[in-house]
Amino acid sequence: MRKIASLVFALTFLIISCEGEQGPPGFDGQDGVNFVGQSFETLPLDFTANNSFEQSVLFPENIEIDDDDMVLVYLLWDENPDTWRLLPQTIYTDSGEFQYNFQDNFTDVTIFLDAPSDFDFNTLLSGDTLNQVFRVVVLPIEYISSNNLDITNYDDVMEYVQ
Repeated sequence: MRKIASLVFALTFLIISCEGEQGPPGFDGQDGVNFVGQSFETLPLDFTANNSFEQSVLFPENIEIDDDDMVLVYLLWDENPDTWRLLPQTIYTDSGEFQYNFQDNFTDVTIFLDAPSDFDFNTLLSGDTLNQVFRVVVLPIEYISSNNLDITNYDDVMEYVQ
């Protein structure tokens, strides 16, 4: 009986003390409550015929974009208090409707005005084309999916960004 107990103890000790392979990497910056995403605010941008109603903004050097990251862009809609809206954002005018929209790659994000081909951007008011401020946010897509994060809610998104 003593030999069986010793054998069981030895096997249990071996199983408990074994070390397996390292698991997959986790999310850097996750402290159990908040995930540290990345974000930056643009300088005021002007959309004019001279720049084809688009502006490209380089990602700062301290922000790295991975294949599995989602880039979100928010337009500063109102400054009292700060109110941000997710792009694309449709604007309705007397001349018709247009959108603030964007596309990104690993080095920059291009923000542009988009509309049907018969829309004349030159009819827009300066409030729609000049001094527009945007916030660019980068989050891992897996994190967004696993936490059911509502990306349309700027305040919720910013809880996960530092």
